[in-house]
Amino acid sequence: MLSTPEGVRDIYGAECERKHYIIDEIQKVLHLYGNKDIETPTFEYFGIFNSDKGSAPSNEMYKFFDRDNNTLVLRPDFTPSIARCVAKYFADEVLPIRLCYKGRTFASTERHKGKLAEITQIGSELINDDSSAADAETVACVIDCLMASGLKDFQITIGEVDYYKGIIEDAGISEKVRNKIQDYIQIKNFFGLSEYISEQNIPEDTIRVLNELSSLFGGIDILDKAESLTNNSRSLEAVDRLRKVYTALKFYGYESYVSFDLSMINGYDYYTGIVFSGYTYEVGNPVVKGGRYNNLLSQYGKDAPSIGFSIYVDELLNGLMRQDIPYINNKKSALIIYTIEHQEAAVMLATSLRKKGIIAQLIRKSKRHDEDEYMTYSDIYDVGKIYIMQSVSTVRIISADRSVDEEKNIEDMINEL
Repeated sequence: MLSTPEGVRDIYGAECERKHYIIDEIQKVLHLYGNKDIETPTFEYFGIFNSDKGSAPSNEMYKFFDRDNNTLVLRPDFTPSIARCVAKYFADEVLPIRLCYKGRTFASTERHKGKLAEITQIGSELINDDSSAADAETVACVIDCLMASGLKDFQITIGEVDYYKGIIEDAGISEKVRNKIQDYIQIKNFFGLSEYISEQNIPEDTIRVLNELSSLFGGIDILDKAESLTNNSRSLEAVDRLRKVYTALKFYGYESYVSFDLSMINGYDYYTGIVFSGYTYEVGNPVVKGGRYNNLLSQYGKDAPSIGFSIYVDELLNGLMRQDIPYINNKKSALIIYTIEHQEAAVMLATSLRKKGIIAQLIRKSKRHDEDEYMTYSDIYDVGKIYIMQSVSTVRIISADRSVDEEKNIEDMINEL
């Protein structure tokens, strides 16, 4: 009765506090980039996320029915919801639209893989801007968000799905073979890919490029190699675009945070250009994913180029904790211990502290607990100062480290805050 279903968990105490702190700090960065907040429903009609939209597979969605027998789903992904809203509320807007969101997504993943089914995400979408400058701005925003969370060592790996799509289109490969190739690339099974394509009726030039995909990973220099492997115009334009993005990121001073991977094509079919993922130490999964999806909004009735990203807060929090990056809570807090005789004075003290922005907990002293127990309680809950009421006008003040233990007039003490 007290356990939770597989794929979800409780979070509380210091971990929960840090999680909300991370979200707040990232949201500040998103606002600094000009993003405006948007909230979408936790559940929507199934059609918003079906396979035509390139969202999560149907068997990964949590589905249920309303009283009119409409199929509803818990959102597995924010981007289609945002696309629906933009098409509805910004149908005639042609200049850039910047929106940011935070909330939870739900996806029923395979059992026993240790992945959460309920994931907290925060991210942004930039609509009506098809420039490489917008690509670079989005990646720069991601870097600023991760730094704001406290993360120091991370890497943003950038790919371009048009490089892969150009190669495949040039070869005239059937949809069945194309999907199989994409599956191998998606899971980075390049040995399996090599064996499979050798058995198919695929041009030798295409086989050579596909076999080289695994080596197209690294710094800016790998773009030269990628360029030398093909004459396809779509693929070459993709490489040129990555060069422009890199140049712009140098203006931000963020080139050391990025690398390239031309085998990165990401899971959702709606990506059309640049794609990227962010990684850090001690975490096996990406802490952020994003990319360009120029065709998605047209599925909802608005033809608008777009790019966005989602930060996976739970993975980011895991990285910060496993890397022992300290979380410093700068909020002042107080524990006020009083007897029934001094309740009014204690309430007045707590009210005065709260008006000063200081967290104040009130505990009426019980005969069942001695002073040491209250001191231990203050350590567990990270209390900055302990106030023990002595009279209606005086209070004993003890610092968290016990280095200060003094008695003061309450009014004088408040004036000193």
